[in-house]
Amino acid sequence: MSTIRIRKAGGTWVVRSGGAVLGESTRALELDEEGHAPVIYFPREDIAVAFLDPSKKTTHCPRKGDATYYSIVNKSSVTENVVWSYEAPNEALAEIKGYLAFHTGESVKVEQI
Repeated sequence: MSTIRIRKAGGTWVVRSGGAVLGESTRALELDEEGHAPVIYFPREDIAVAFLDPSKKTTHCPRKGDATYYSIVNKSSVTENVVWSYEAPNEALAEIKGYLAFHTGESVKVEQI
């Protein structure tokens, strides 16, 4: 079974969508799961959640638990199902509860500044 490590992501991290800053944090976590690229998780309080619209999509990870998804909605576009959160993660990964992660791509960027 693959290893999952969570550690504080050093420095300041920012997430942007369509050029707008959705959040900035010095309290981000990096989740490193063997076989996958590391993912930055942002504390919910550091994200402009007014731009997030709950989605009907959910997924299940045997290691992490059930993920709920959100779409990013701004004046010019809707980017569907690109934000996820483990509201009740498995006990071993409890520290990601209340954090949001983002699928990066054309319209969503996560970077260290």
